[in-house]
Amino acid sequence: MLDQIQRADGISRVEIAASTGLTPQTVSGIVRRLIDEGIVREDGARTSNGGKPRTLLRINADAGRAVGVHFDPVRLACVVVDLLGRPLVMTQRPTPPDTDPAKVTSAIAELVDEALAGTGVARGQVLGLGLAAPGPIDQSQGMLVAPPQLPSWTRVPLKRMVAEATGLPVTIDNDATAAAIGERWAGAGRGVANFAYFFLGTGVGGGLVLGHQVHRGGSMNAAEFGHTSVQPDGPRCYCGNYGCLESLISPTALAARLRRRLADGEAAGSALHAMYRSASGDVDHETLCRAAAAHDPLASAVVEEAAELLATVVVNVVNIVDVDLVVLGGHGIRHVEDKYHHAVERALSLRVLARHIRAPKVELSPLGPDAAAVGGAALVLHATYSPQVSELLSL
Repeated sequence: MLDQIQRADGISRVEIAASTGLTPQTVSGIVRRLIDEGIVREDGARTSNGGKPRTLLRINADAGRAVGVHFDPVRLACVVVDLLGRPLVMTQRPTPPDTDPAKVTSAIAELVDEALAGTGVARGQVLGLGLAAPGPIDQSQGMLVAPPQLPSWTRVPLKRMVAEATGLPVTIDNDATAAAIGERWAGAGRGVANFAYFFLGTGVGGGLVLGHQVHRGGSMNAAEFGHTSVQPDGPRCYCGNYGCLESLISPTALAARLRRRLADGEAAGSALHAMYRSASGDVDHETLCRAAAAHDPLASAVVEEAAELLATVVVNVVNIVDVDLVVLGGHGIRHVEDKYHHAVERALSLRVLARHIRAPKVELSPLGPDAAAVGGAALVLHATYSPQVSELLSL
């Protein structure tokens, strides 16, 4: 029920009963409890088919606050959101360079303190902290289990470490799955029953929402879209596969490809060529994306090739799970979002088997690079309120 209210822009008790199959008496009882707890508020009325006006229900956005943290090997981001998932403040800083677990935990705690101070939110108002981290994650233990981009992290109990450092209850999930939850709660996926989220950050991850439910799989680490092979004879990936999407289009891979092509003398007259000759270390992924956004031909070619590889995987996912929407997000496509969007949209219009029945939509995440942090906060909202709703239903 709370999910129904959260997704709708105003919904009546009668509409909730019709959509959930619950009796009007049950709906009224649960709504009364939610209003008494301050989670839901009555807000205006709507007349349907000339009948009696029906009181509308909405989430009370000020009923609680949640903190979301995104731990990426390159940067840490922290957000404080209201009950609708709307960010109140966002702070970030580089991840400690040696990525030592203790130092990362300390940096997260400092970032949380900074974010809460920036909003004036007391810790007593905070429902919890959602931590979006690189996978794989052992959910039962709250541990990061040998994340490929963190070679020294074997079985790190990051959930417990962050809870002890911040004094907040912590929920942890894969960063891409968390980002998909953020989209479902407050982004492009709100109200969409079936969608796939592609997260392009330091690596390439994903999340799946099917039938309004987050699909996690048996090990709770589903939707690793970045480890789909798009070049069977391509480079060996750390996962053991060959030609994985992530190994070909991650920021590190694209910057290396650009430097190789510059070394081979391509685009000798461009500003990138001069920059490379003076200091090759300056030709990084950020430089590549900014140059592509400015229509540099070599940079554009590198990004467009990456976008086509991504589009191939998107088509495969759509053909397999038949989603209604594909969402693209993450800091890895900053400045060049339109190039990726165009490639994916074109591929779906031409290469999906069921395209003549229904062509899936493609949207850029309105949460952008902050989707995983907002998703972390959304994890808290789900974990906090779902048990309460189940408890109410049992009364």
